[in-house]
Amino acid sequence: MHNNVNELFDNLWQNYLTVTPSANKIHQLLGSTQQDDIVNDHIALRTFNLPKVGLDKLAAHFEAVGYKECGEYHFDAKCLYAKHFEHSDPNQPKVFISELLVEKFSTPLQQVIKTLVDNIDASAVTADNFLYSGRHWELDSTTYDMLLEESEYAAWTAAWGYRANHFTVNVNTLKDFDTLESVNDKLKAAGFPLNTTGGEIKGSAEVLLEQSATLADDATVEFTDGNKTIPSCFYEFALRYEMPNGKLYTGFVAASADKIFESTNAR
Repeated sequence: MHNNVNELFDNLWQNYLTVTPSANKIHQLLGSTQQDDIVNDHIALRTFNLPKVGLDKLAAHFEAVGYKECGEYHFDAKCLYAKHFEHSDPNQPKVFISELLVEKFSTPLQQVIKTLVDNIDASAVTADNFLYSGRHWELDSTTYDMLLEESEYAAWTAAWGYRANHFTVNVNTLKDFDTLESVNDKLKAAGFPLNTTGGEIKGSAEVLLEQSATLADDATVEFTDGNKTIPSCFYEFALRYEMPNGKLYTGFVAASADKIFESTNAR
């Protein structure tokens, strides 16, 4: 595992850019002339709740560089469970890790996921590069489509493996934008499609967090029966509000996160 938090995030970012080319364009669009005001609010990762690769196994990589668990979230309709983690240095990004509750799905889906995870070498899970190591198994497009019918989350994770699902621009630090609506307007004017599930802006000042997201880029995945273009990763935007104690809210809102997941939906 990494012992340097900045090195870990740099590797996650570079890996994310390989399938999310829109991210650099968004930096150019939203950043000020100094380009030093694009700050990462948080990243998110996806996994399955099987012992070898459960949420806790991914979290261990962040705990090794100073992160602590700070909240948990339930997404009953999508059969997901999640936690978020924060670093002792508040300037470091927050981390949101979710896992699919595999046992909640059909026997065929459970069998596929268990077979995929069986292909992962146990030592790989603790290796430095695990969180940005991608897929550890072969997959055919028919199986991907079968997973997609039951769970977009399962299909995405099976196709892409281990990588940051999204990074998030901290809107509070942008010099040229005061509201999330103005960020969204700039993105739309430049041709970036937004996730409109539950509205372009999820959340509100009342719940201390507003979020929006692009729709995931399209990227080509190599399946055993040929290549296929599917949604890859997306970019999120978060505006945080002050709590009564004067500090910015650092948690997440389950009702909003539930809609953000849909940024990777096949379309």
